[in-house]
Amino acid sequence: MTMEICLARVDSRLLHGQIATVWARSVKPNRILIVSDAVAHDTLRRTLIVQAAPPGVRANVITLAKMIQIYHDPRFDVFKTLLLTETVEDMARLVKGGIDLTQVGVDVGSLAFFGNMKMITDSVAVGPQQAAAIRYLHDDAGLEVYAQKVPTDRKQNLNDLLGKNGF
Repeated sequence: MTMEICLARVDSRLLHGQIATVWARSVKPNRILIVSDAVAHDTLRRTLIVQAAPPGVRANVITLAKMIQIYHDPRFDVFKTLLLTETVEDMARLVKGGIDLTQVGVDVGSLAFFGNMKMITDSVAVGPQQAAAIRYLHDDAGLEVYAQKVPTDRKQNLNDLLGKNGF
């Protein structure tokens, strides 16, 4: 057995009110794993993010290497995980490292705009690096990659949106 992942979400805001309330209520995790090398090494950000966890759900901030390490460890089979990364590139690294997301796909909730990016939805900005990671997840890993802010919103296929926006 392996750890159950009930939602794999990319959100540049990581753990915030929308995830702690709406998404946690929808997917009912018993653990939120925020996977980010940068945040794992930033005491202030790590502390603030862990405090945002909803009542009854523990949150941990771990590195990408640690997530890949514990994913197949039977001691963590009891986790029903809401998995969060800050970037789509980090989510692709997790998949390349052996994390199986075929049952849930990848929800891209929010990617902040900067530099030479294009807004492909009202909350998802993509540049060449993000587009390459989305294409890898969709084409090579065979995953459903979609944008969905909250569970009641319809899923928007990000692979299709990349094509419509010149990526």
